[in-house]
Amino acid sequence: MREAEIQDFWSAHPCGDQLFGSPSGDQRHNYEEFFSRYDRAKYRLEPHIPLCLNGLDLAGRRVLEIGLGQGAEAELLIRRGARWAGVDLTETAVERTRTRLAVRHLPFDGIHRASALDLPFPADSFDIVFSHGVLHHVPDIHDAQREIHRVLKPGGQLVVMLYARWSLNYLLSIGLLRRVVLLTAHPLSRLGLLGNPRGLLGAHLDNARRYGLLRYLRMGEFIHRNTDGPANPYSRVYDKREVRKAFSEFVVTRTEKRFMHAPPLPVHGLPGEKALGWHLWVYMRPKK
Repeated sequence: MREAEIQDFWSAHPCGDQLFGSPSGDQRHNYEEFFSRYDRAKYRLEPHIPLCLNGLDLAGRRVLEIGLGQGAEAELLIRRGARWAGVDLTETAVERTRTRLAVRHLPFDGIHRASALDLPFPADSFDIVFSHGVLHHVPDIHDAQREIHRVLKPGGQLVVMLYARWSLNYLLSIGLLRRVVLLTAHPLSRLGLLGNPRGLLGAHLDNARRYGLLRYLRMGEFIHRNTDGPANPYSRVYDKREVRKAFSEFVVTRTEKRFMHAPPLPVHGLPGEKALGWHLWVYMRPKK
């Protein structure tokens, strides 16, 4: 898996645009309106994120964020007192985050287009490294965690959100329901009984024709295309054992699951996120 392929995908599909739209024009009020609309929608959907950040000791700490999206978490971290710097693989995320911080007059230490595999900072630069929903898109996770360990101060903290293997979304929605739908729709489509399906189903049928149905339905392939859209080139799910193996230079101090989410099942907001939530928050300390 080439990092350039992942970069191209996220450049063409900025995180959140598919759910919340994208800014129009380049005037200040257009961006201000977009960021306000985006934040309302995002934290209505994921209200646990600000609550989780409230539990971090951020005031006066040097914080590196890996993966920026639309800059929403960057703003939350800065408003909680962090001395923030950020990196992202795409110029789109870097520019949108820089624009957000400018229009809202928020200070920051630096923002860079850079890879998690080659962070542009000296060793022992940060008290906290934070990454929400990004590192599960990094195939070379061992190299990424080694770089994070390098720039994190001894005794610092790494906080990441990773997609959870033991979740309703992975086990039932992706692992069973969506595969059954595609297994049923594929022969009907080949017989011309579905017309010309569009949207997600049409994209998945196109993928099945491109890769072969049985190959595409293998979870090692299917998971990539069922987290952030059918064109997404790489995703991985984690459990505690896999986290410890992948982040071998860290000690896991705490984990918790959040976000009851398993489309197309209408489970959002229902109880059960601690057992079957889609977002696995992991808190780690570097090994000496």
